[in-house]
Amino acid sequence: MDALQSIVTDLNTLIPIVNHWFHLLSAVIWIGGLAFLVMAVTPGLKKAVAKEQIKPITDIFYQHYRKVAGILLVVLLFTGGVNLHYVNQVMTSQTQLGIQHNAKYLTIFFIKLGLVLCLLTLFLYTVIFKSDEDDDAEIEYEVIPYQRAALWMGFFIILCASALKHLHQ
Repeated sequence: MDALQSIVTDLNTLIPIVNHWFHLLSAVIWIGGLAFLVMAVTPGLKKAVAKEQIKPITDIFYQHYRKVAGILLVVLLFTGGVNLHYVNQVMTSQTQLGIQHNAKYLTIFFIKLGLVLCLLTLFLYTVIFKSDEDDDAEIEYEVIPYQRAALWMGFFIILCASALKHLHQ
């Protein structure tokens, strides 16, 4: 019986750790990939290749990134929900009150969630509604439409995540 209880306790410790690791890993890959495109690929191509070659090359990068980003968004949303469950358990065990009674945590959580929803909207806009004709009308072509705005939102999401991590300890 003690061995079974030990295994259950170990799983209750292991699951939130692995889930949080997947969440962080997905965020790092997603925002790191976006940062690489914004800070290295786009400026590098502008200097290295002719203007008419930039769009076909960046479209290839974006097609690969879009697939990865879509999968990562699903992973982030799922693991974020699981993280919220475990944080609520920790807060309840420490204070006998759940997340719903911590105004600072909820405020930052909803700011983070709002930023995530903005990023999700930008991503879905580029996947579903953005057409090739729109790209021809742009004066300055971006690998990912609204890439700088998306990158800054990603930076602020990480800032919110950092604040949240320290509000429940």
